[in-house]
Parts: sequence; C-alpha cells; structure tokens
Amino acid sequence: MELKDIKSISDKIIKNINKVIVGRNDIIELMATALLSGGHVLIEDKPGTGKTMLAKAFAGSISGVMKRVQFTPDLMPQDITGLSIYNRKKEEFEFVAGPVFANILLADEINRATPRTQSSLLEAMQELQVTTDGVTRPLEEPFMVIATQNPVETAGTYPLPEAQLDRFIMKLSMGENDFSEEMAMIDRFIEDDPLDTLASVCSLEEIVGMKRLIKKVYVHKCVREYIVNIIMATRGNDKLAYGVSGRGTLALTRSCQAYAAIKGRTFVEPEDVKKLAGYVLGHRVMGTCGSASSKRAMDMMDDIVKSVEVPVENWEI
Repeated sequence: MELKDIKSISDKIIKNINKVIVGRNDIIELMATALLSGGHVLIEDKPGTGKTMLAKAFAGSISGVMKRVQFTPDLMPQDITGLSIYNRKKEEFEFVAGPVFANILLADEINRATPRTQSSLLEAMQELQVTTDGVTRPLEEPFMVIATQNPVETAGTYPLPEAQLDRFIMKLSMGENDFSEEMAMIDRFIEDDPLDTLASVCSLEEIVGMKRLIKKVYVHKCVREYIVNIIMATRGNDKLAYGVSGRGTLALTRSCQAYAAIKGRTFVEPEDVKKLAGYVLGHRVMGTCGSASSKRAMDMMDDIVKSVEVPVENWEI
C-alpha cells in the first residue's frame, strides 16, 4: 500500500456509509480522519438525530469486532473493562473480557454514566491497554471509541471530565436535515433498513496500514508554525479560562495529515488546519464563564483561527 491508495479506500468507506446516512458527507469524512489519526470521536446532539446509526454504519463498513455499551447511571467500570470470575472446576480466577476488547467500541449516551465509570475508558483510549486486577492487557489495533452524548442540559446527564474530553480527537454534531434530506431519509427507510445489509469495504490490515502511512504526509515548517500559533492564541485569550494542551497540538497535526491523505494529497495545506481546528480544539477549551455549548465553542475557535495570520509561503513539498 502507498500513500496515494488512502484516498480510494477512504472513498469506499465514505460511499458505503452514505448508503445509510443522508446528507452528512462532511461528518463522515471527519470520522474517517479521526480513525486514520488513531483517535476517538465524541458525537453530541439531541436524541433522534442519527448519532447511534452513524456510529453503527461506520463500524459496519470496517472489518473487525464492534461492541456497544449503553451507558446508564448504574453502569460500573468492570462492565466495560471486564472482571475476574472464580472457576470452581479449575479452582482459579478467569478473566472475562469486557466490551472494550473490540476494534470499534460504541459508547452510547456516555454522559448518562457517572464520572467514575466514564473514566474507566481513559487508559484504553490513551494507551491502547486495560489494567484489571494488576494485570495489563493490550487492545487489538485498530481501536476506536465512538461515543455519543446528549447535550449537557438534558436531564439525567453528567458532564464529561476535562481529562476524558481531551482523549477525544474530535467532537462532532449531526445537525438538522433540510426538507430534501428529510424526504430522502423517508424514501431510503420506508421499506427496508439499509443498515441491515451494509457490508464492510476494507480490512483491518488496510486500516492499520493507512494509519502508519499518514505519518508520511508532509507538513511544511510554516504550516507547523501556523498550527502552533493557533494553539498559543487559545492560551493567551481573555475569553478562555484555559487553552489547548500539548495533546491538542499533536491531535490537530495528525488530523491534518490524515485529512490531506483522504483528499488525495501528500502534503498539508493551511486550509486543512482552518477546517479541522474547531472540531479538534473546540472541546479542549473552556470559557471564562464555564463550559460552553458545542456551537459556542466552535464559534470561539473560529474567531481565534481568523485572528491568526495564514501562511502564504509555498507550503507544498
């Protein structure tokens, strides 16, 4: 596999998901970008907007194991990571793996569980491993958490801790369908559910190979400086209680490399940075008046990006 092959494989994944999801090509592209970046995605919107269906369609397009956890207030950490159960016949404890041992973990309505349970995913999301009973067990690659959450104002929700939010490479929102998209959705689902017949279009080996290849996408020094200038602008902004951490800097850089490859390029453009900054950085900042809505966070990031000078040098290879 070569760098140029990433676009064709990504196009197949995006086209496949479009069989189920209507009018969300941009969001699907961003999901593919997150996957190739080795990151996880948080999808926030009100109930009924297709968050779970998008996650299922995305997982169904990739060969591998997908597991789903419905997060509820009584969910315990071991319900996700697994636990050791005593086997009377063997007279020893046996580890029963939890749903986190999968390629795609759908954490549905993650903010309905307590912060303690939410934090049980931290090690898995950051280090691709799970430690239980003093034993560390690696997770198989690729591993991706696709979490859905209802807006924090919704009854019965717990805000995600900042450390948990920082583990998600992107925070996305489904948005509303327009008239034509709503009509197309009815036409598509009126007789059958296309999700039932959705087949995978690539292998795990191809995903792992693409993840390695995107690291070779060229990022010119002036584009790197552009990324850092945006990060520094969040740290010195009077409207923000705190800015983006170093993890966010690396997340934006890697996301831009993946997005460029999906678009068929071997180098990152400043436009890639401008497009992705809000999705990658918006959930990593906090306003001085407390946590902001997804739209407000995106608006703040847009203002910050607009205030930073865009490189005009030749940033190609």
